[in-house]
Amino acid sequence: MKVRPLSVWSLCFGVLQAFAVPQMSAIAANANTPAERQIWMSVGERRFAVTLADNEAARAFAAQLPLTLDMPDLNGNEKHVKLPKALPANASRPGTIRNGDLMLWGTDTLVVFYLTFESPYSYTRLGRIEDPAALPQVLGRGQVRVTFAKE
Repeated sequence: MKVRPLSVWSLCFGVLQAFAVPQMSAIAANANTPAERQIWMSVGERRFAVTLADNEAARAFAAQLPLTLDMPDLNGNEKHVKLPKALPANASRPGTIRNGDLMLWGTDTLVVFYLTFESPYSYTRLGRIEDPAALPQVLGRGQVRVTFAKE
């Protein structure tokens, strides 16, 4: 059987498409670079970088920014507040909560954790506060005003 050049070209193009097109669509789907997933949390004069999780809830949270929230203390290890709009939740039980975790409880309660401890509760991960060592001192024990912004 004699193969015509057009058939060989079609075969090569089909193979190229099978491998190249999914890679290009994967690149487009992951256009969320770390810089695009970074937001800021400010408490008084202190500013903390926050790296958002790569999930629908974190993207919906970022879409609400900027937000200035008065966050009361709960249990001596977290600040919490009801958000103006509910977020899509995909909760799971993390077991260990870490200082610097930014989580969603239910669909509309934002939680900033400033101590590490074990928890039986389920949360949707929104992100992680970078360099959280100063959080216990900065957040303190009472209510605190926290601003979340993209810049």
